Amino acid sequence: MSHHHAVAPKPADDPAFTMPAMLSGLSLPLCVVGLIALVGGTFLGSSAVGGRFGMSAYLTAYMYAMTIAIGAMFFVLIQHLVRAGWSVVVRRVAELIMIMVVPLAVLFIPIGWAVWTGSLYVWTDAAGYQAEHHIPADAWAEKIRWLNPQWFTLRACVYLGVYCLIGCWYYSKSQRQDQTGEVTLTESMQARGGPAIILFALCTSLLAADWVMSLAPMWFSTMFGVYIFAGSILSAHCAIALLSFVLQKQGAMRDEVTIEHYHDLGKLIHGFVCFWAYIAFSQYMLIWYANIPEETVWFFTRYPGFSEDFGPISIALMVLHFGVPFLGIMSRHVRRTPWAVAAWATYILVLHFVDLYWAIMPEATVGSGGAMGVLASVLTVLGMVCLMLGLIVIVGARTRLIPVRDPRLAESLAFENI
Repeated sequence: MSHHHAVAPKPADDPAFTMPAMLSGLSLPLCVVGLIALVGGTFLGSSAVGGRFGMSAYLTAYMYAMTIAIGAMFFVLIQHLVRAGWSVVVRRVAELIMIMVVPLAVLFIPIGWAVWTGSLYVWTDAAGYQAEHHIPADAWAEKIRWLNPQWFTLRACVYLGVYCLIGCWYYSKSQRQDQTGEVTLTESMQARGGPAIILFALCTSLLAADWVMSLAPMWFSTMFGVYIFAGSILSAHCAIALLSFVLQKQGAMRDEVTIEHYHDLGKLIHGFVCFWAYIAFSQYMLIWYANIPEETVWFFTRYPGFSEDFGPISIALMVLHFGVPFLGIMSRHVRRTPWAVAAWATYILVLHFVDLYWAIMPEATVGSGGAMGVLASVLTVLGMVCLMLGLIVIVGARTRLIPVRDPRLAESLAFENI
């Protein structure tokens, strides 16, 4: 058990709770550079490799930001639902990541546009795809009842609407509590946690099927939604730990977020590394031993020996996304070293992109698109990350970095691992 003493709560207007000046100054450059890189990467992919490639690179970058934002939303919801006290000091950071679902709803427009122009999903050319792949007419008729531009767009609006509604509601209640300190706000956030998580689960499962799985329209896996969720909750914990560390390095909330909080975030990261691996392996194993052609086709395009571009990534994910971080963050000593937790969080965030790249890009092209294709993919995701970070800093500069009047703040400040 650790022996540090409880931190005395600071006044609500303490400068330690405001966005550090150096980071605030970076907000505009980050947004501008991010937007240029995002557009540039997508355009480079489309012109150098092909239209579907550019849009797939954009979808990969979009899903990367979206999964982290909804993972942070799940973190906020679950903390309220279980009345967690330990996490109060890092919860505002999670709320700032969560509220990015609002700009991401706007950034979905190019994907919606691509559905109507047929430049991303192969099912948009319904007759051509059916003829090319000799799909029985009755089976294909059932598929396109679900996969058509009108119905797809309507569903996307529902998912994004639900996320924005949950995100904005929780964010505004949390902000209001900073002003008033009403305990009833905590109670209402807790009471709505259950229904919100049910809606969240429905939207996340269907979103994964619509936006990613439908890239291969005849392929299906009932575990795919959980697979996307596993990656999103893992990457969100990493993002929360990393952003908290960066803010502390710049002088914000230095006394409030302690080694104890990093230790808990490290435990969660380790747990979800295992969860991600378990879901990824289970999905593969079920398809492997059933050996049904329409199920195995998806793994066939990513299999070592069959795909020279994506096969090695399959092996790399096993070793680098599971084996290495599993051993790396297993030790209590590592989890109680803030810079080590932040370093592993950064590492896993990079691998989370590789994981999404592996899920999305094989459907876009025969290979990785060569050097230009890789450059386009990296440029697009870096652009998306810079844009999101810039927006997080802008929103964060208008609020306090800790829920200063949360009724469980004292419990969080005094938190110790046993």
